[in-house]
Amino acid sequence: MTRSRVFVLLLSIVPLLGVLPRRTKAQVPDALPELPPSAASPIKNDQPIKLKAVAPLPSDVPLPINLATALRLADARPLVVASAQASVWVAEAQLTRARVLWVPALNLGFDYIRHDGGGPDFNKGIMTAPSVNFFYAGGGMWQNVALTDAIFEPLAARQVLSARQFDIQTAKNDALLMTADAYFKVHQYRGMYAGALYAVDRGHELVERIRLLSKDLVPKIEIDRAENLLADLEQRATSARQSWRVHSADLTQVLRLDPRAVIVPLEPDHLQVTLIDPARALDDLIPIGLTNRPELASSQAIVRATLAKIRQEKMRPLLPSMLINGFQTPYEMIQAGIFGLGPNKSLNQWVGRNDLSYQPLWQAEGMGIGNLARIKEQRGEQSRAIIEVFRVQDTVAGDVTRAQAKVQSAAARVPQADRALRSAIISFNGNLEGLRETTRFGDVLVLVNRPQEAVFALQLLKIALDEYFTTVGEYNRSQFELFHALGYPAAEIANLRPPGETVPVDTSRPGYLPPVINGPPPATR
Repeated sequence: MTRSRVFVLLLSIVPLLGVLPRRTKAQVPDALPELPPSAASPIKNDQPIKLKAVAPLPSDVPLPINLATALRLADARPLVVASAQASVWVAEAQLTRARVLWVPALNLGFDYIRHDGGGPDFNKGIMTAPSVNFFYAGGGMWQNVALTDAIFEPLAARQVLSARQFDIQTAKNDALLMTADAYFKVHQYRGMYAGALYAVDRGHELVERIRLLSKDLVPKIEIDRAENLLADLEQRATSARQSWRVHSADLTQVLRLDPRAVIVPLEPDHLQVTLIDPARALDDLIPIGLTNRPELASSQAIVRATLAKIRQEKMRPLLPSMLINGFQTPYEMIQAGIFGLGPNKSLNQWVGRNDLSYQPLWQAEGMGIGNLARIKEQRGEQSRAIIEVFRVQDTVAGDVTRAQAKVQSAAARVPQADRALRSAIISFNGNLEGLRETTRFGDVLVLVNRPQEAVFALQLLKIALDEYFTTVGEYNRSQFELFHALGYPAAEIANLRPPGETVPVDTSRPGYLPPVINGPPPATR
């Protein structure tokens, strides 16, 4: 089935320290609920939001990186991918062993027996006297295998290997989602940190403006109220920087980079990445997920393995077990070699010897009842595997539904958050300027805007800044969540259609951590 292209990779890249773009029209898909009429009307008083550049402290270890590079690193470095690759090694080894079940084991060895004293000679019916030396050396092939195992074990093992190979793709998809989630949280909290610093600067401006007002117009409590808000904004800025560092640690843990590093994304924090059209109907998306998800393909391979096991147990009573061994040799493990015999201390009679025995054996375990139980057991395993397929199908449908709901909600809220932020700036600027203007109420001179109104407007501005960066971050994360839910391979976005050019990045780690290699550590051989 040819995969339909349901996504368009669109990056809205603007300079990192630039100005947040002004939306002249709400970008809302037709399938989403209509916004209020004001959503499509541009704000006339369009003052740009200029945020200061934020950078790690001198004590931090900065790590510049962009989204394309992070996604490329997610294809091989995460431990979840290495673990899946190690499981493939195990499955490959099990398949190799299953394929050679019919090959006999090769034995090489010798046996020496020294007998002193008399003993019965059952052939002659008398007691013999002297001792006997017995030596036998040689080799042979020994095998005891059920033909059903030799035939059907490779078939089942091949399906298990197929399942483990699909698990690698599952791991890579999961690693891509974890990387994108951590990366856009870094973006979100770095943006919130920049917004908090912007609010702190405006808070200082507000406090100074209130202090310059006449005491006859403004009581001291108004200064205290503004200073209290400024202290709160400074605390929030510190908390935002902490969250930036925390989510940097999350990303370095997923990609196995230097854990001390503070991630410095090279894109602007209001970057929006669109992978899947939010307007696509669920009836179009869910079948895509059911076709592409590697978890489902892995579960289906396990079902096919159980079918081979059922056939194996059905044929077990009909096909014999084959025993290949020696005959009347020590442990019947040696088939050909040299045989030495002699009395007392002598070994003076040497002759070649060859003993070979082929024994086909048909067996009904427990008079056939055990075989019926084996078949029932494998049918139970098949039922359990089929139930797992049903569970994965329901999970895929639920994942797609939840992810699409998040994408559509975030797509609708981004322009709303944008309008709210611009309105908050307009409101604060208006209230701040109003502190310069007075009017007369009778013989009393009063301010056009009271200081507490400007304080409240600054609070709303800080909330609007946080909600804007939070909403943009949720939009980007939900886009990757929907991409993951649809089962598109991680290589599609990491290698084939990267969101920009990759950049050199320092992947070294401190000496007290093990180096990172592609794939699992080599097995001991």
